[in-house]
Amino acid sequence: MKPTLFVLAAGMGSRYGGLKQLDGVGPSGETIMDYSIFDALRAGFGKVVFVIRKDFEKDFKEKIISKYEKSVPVEVVFQELDNLPAGYKLAPERVKPWGTNHAVMMGKDVIKEPFAVINADDFYGRESFKVIADKLKELNGSKNHYCMVGYRLCNTLSEKGSVARGVCEVDENNYLKSVVERTHIERVDGVIKYKDAEDYWFDLAENTPVSMNMWGFTPEYFDYSDKYFVKFLEQNIGNHKAEFFIPLMVEHLLINKIADVKVLDTSSKWFGVTYAEDRPSVVQKLKDLVDKGEYPNKLF
Repeated sequence: MKPTLFVLAAGMGSRYGGLKQLDGVGPSGETIMDYSIFDALRAGFGKVVFVIRKDFEKDFKEKIISKYEKSVPVEVVFQELDNLPAGYKLAPERVKPWGTNHAVMMGKDVIKEPFAVINADDFYGRESFKVIADKLKELNGSKNHYCMVGYRLCNTLSEKGSVARGVCEVDENNYLKSVVERTHIERVDGVIKYKDAEDYWFDLAENTPVSMNMWGFTPEYFDYSDKYFVKFLEQNIGNHKAEFFIPLMVEHLLINKIADVKVLDTSSKWFGVTYAEDRPSVVQKLKDLVDKGEYPNKLF
């Protein structure tokens, strides 16, 4: 059974100021997401599922899905604020989405096979899709064994400012021990450093594995998420900014020894438009990859 690619795109409309401005950065106007779908298909993924918001369904289907439909089976699911377990009611003050793992939970009814989760607006690189696809094919039929692509920190920095990254601690067999979100990482005088909440700086090694939100799961992950989301809501229903993130869920599974997560190394270089000033660099990097023959001039 081929794995499924699950694309988190619910933040897309607000982030880009509407889908009409969905940024074409490739030589033929491709979006970063187009490259992810292309890489996933050649790595052996068999289906693509998008999680979006209902309010831009029409736009999304016309502008985005129509591109892929001839190449791969596509499904769409919806993340809405009021999609809560029985007994919980949305507070009127809540405007912020419930977070990445809440978005993942929306795939439960349409994903019955091993699946990878990615962000819509990150460029992950060809090798990363191959690495995670191969691992997910291995995991077909198993339970409680997950994976994550661990990028080398030096391959994920922005030239234009600081970045936030999930810094991973792994054991001697490359299984994940913890993920800590560091919200301010940058190169200072040639050395990669992060700044903590008290404004102290600490060095990080060049090859420190970091999470770029490229995870691999098997379907029972949905059931664990459903159960743990109830506990999350018990503690956070009154906190209108709290989010149910994937690392929060994963950490719960690790602490309680319910599942393990293999960290997969990749030499791929991540890039994305973290800052508006990053855009010309992204356009150039994609052009260079096309010129080298890594991608065709027109993807779909």
